[in-house]
Amino acid sequence: MNEPIQTKLAFRERLAQSKPLLTDGAMGTVLQQRGNLRISACFDELNLTQPDLVRSVHVDYLRAGADIIETNTFSASRIKLAQHNLANRVREINQAAVAIARQALEEAGRSHDAYIAGSAGPLGEGIAPFGSISEADAHAAFNEQIQAQVDAGVDLLLFETFANDDELLIAVEEAQKIAPDLPIVAHATFSRDSRTYLGRTPTRVAQALYKKGVTVLGVNCGGGPAHISELIHAMHEAVPNAMLSAMPNAGYPQAMGGRVMYPAEPAYFGETALTLQAQGARIVGGCCGTTPEHIAAMRAALDDETRVVTVTVVEQQDEVDSGTEDLRPTLLQERLNNHQFTVTVEMAPPRSYTAEKLLTNARLLTDAGADMLNVADTPAARMRMSAWAVAHLLQHKLGLETVLHFPTRGRNSLRVQGDLLAAHALGLRNIFITMGDPARIGDFPDATDSFDIAPSKLIGVVKHDMNAGRDLGGSSIGRPTYFTVGCALNMGADNLEREMKVLANKLESGADFALGQPVFDPPKLDLFFEAYEKTFGESFKLPVLMGIMPLYSLKHALYLNNEVPGFNIPQSILKRIEDAGDDAAQEGVNIAIELAEQMRDRVQGAYIIPAYGRYKLAAQVVAAVAG
Repeated sequence: MNEPIQTKLAFRERLAQSKPLLTDGAMGTVLQQRGNLRISACFDELNLTQPDLVRSVHVDYLRAGADIIETNTFSASRIKLAQHNLANRVREINQAAVAIARQALEEAGRSHDAYIAGSAGPLGEGIAPFGSISEADAHAAFNEQIQAQVDAGVDLLLFETFANDDELLIAVEEAQKIAPDLPIVAHATFSRDSRTYLGRTPTRVAQALYKKGVTVLGVNCGGGPAHISELIHAMHEAVPNAMLSAMPNAGYPQAMGGRVMYPAEPAYFGETALTLQAQGARIVGGCCGTTPEHIAAMRAALDDETRVVTVTVVEQQDEVDSGTEDLRPTLLQERLNNHQFTVTVEMAPPRSYTAEKLLTNARLLTDAGADMLNVADTPAARMRMSAWAVAHLLQHKLGLETVLHFPTRGRNSLRVQGDLLAAHALGLRNIFITMGDPARIGDFPDATDSFDIAPSKLIGVVKHDMNAGRDLGGSSIGRPTYFTVGCALNMGADNLEREMKVLANKLESGADFALGQPVFDPPKLDLFFEAYEKTFGESFKLPVLMGIMPLYSLKHALYLNNEVPGFNIPQSILKRIEDAGDDAAQEGVNIAIELAEQMRDRVQGAYIIPAYGRYKLAAQVVAAVAG
């Protein structure tokens, strides 16, 4: 006699039942251990090269009691797979993963009551303006991966480990576009201070996901059960009607004997399942470091109706100094406001921890009449003392004001904000925000060169957020900062149309002044002003400290003219340097003084840039143009 065929409930119907659904645990860490794989391996490729290994993990989780298994596709987007030269196999890898999961359901005898979740994680390189991936490319990458999974027949889509909640919303949008009726479970990931990468709280993230209409929203990774419990509690308070999902790590990882180990034992996860259930979670499971044993313990706890848990949540309180401080405008800001011609000189930090020579040269420049000094940050990507340490030394030892160069390259968004707060605490309130030189041109070409935030975006963060007492995510930083912010400008650009587009972003972000790239042909300024008025319908008003670089030899002049982008030196100047012979350096000073005087009535200051530390030449220029 044939047994009756069991029909699987639709996922939403099962979700509405009283008992939470249980997901599987970690896939990557289990695959790594069982397959003896390197952490740098492409685990998604195992769907093609070792499908039996992947299937065995699924089967073990199903036999442990998981109701949902996630496809082995966390990093199976075009952008992530490109790191392993597999970008053209997105569809093949994702659909193979779904097929393996379906085979696992059959092998475990769970086809009638377990569900396949198409898994997708972040793209890994950051989305503009915080990274190199355009928003359009992000949409396309998620679309391709999700479409492959939907076509293969997943029961739901599950997004996990998104530290950038804006990126998570992009993935959700693509899922809703491709399969509007398919359930979506969307997880954000938070740091130990309960903030996303963009600084947003679980309350704000939950409200955004709920408004977006996802089926289930929640948290995974980033912390162990205690932290995830706090986050879920906050989300439940923010949107009481939302269905929630929680998948903690097995505690915080630690390196032991060359392996990454997670401390939380399976029994502890049994209690965790009950705690999360009591806080309103409709889906519970595990993330990094969890195993089939952890999931089995959660299954046993959820099925034991005699077990009761009391939930106590300790909410973290931010320590923020909300006092007030009467900060005056910086000297630079006052001079700009009063339309005073201002002279500043760029100084490069030393290559050692001693600064006596730098201080001597600084005195030389200020004695010559410099109003303040600029401090470059790792110019030409050469290793040097920290720029803000040098700026602090100059201000503390000599009592003069500085302009701190602040490149975004090499800093993530957390480091950027922390460094800015540190600079402000040290009294460094004039900052020149720039991209910075790429590491590949410097003396450590293998150094990492990543950045999260573009200069124009950071200008806006400083002017509109930090100067208003908020961080990037909108959370209070206590006292507002009081920065004066500069941007880069090339008034002699060959492509003025492009320069106008770049400038528009900087002006919209609120730049207070600009440091201009050296222009050796003053009539080019007229072309710039004409292009600006044509583009924006008004005269140019941003204060500019025009770059002036004294040439010191014909070789130097030819190098700039032929090898450095943005430098165009007229033949007449090149001839003067050549004809000067041994007096080329003095002729370079004369030319610099002439250029400064010719441009004086069209800019608000001179930004002297000594080549290779030739501060004595710079001092001559300062003495001639200051006042």
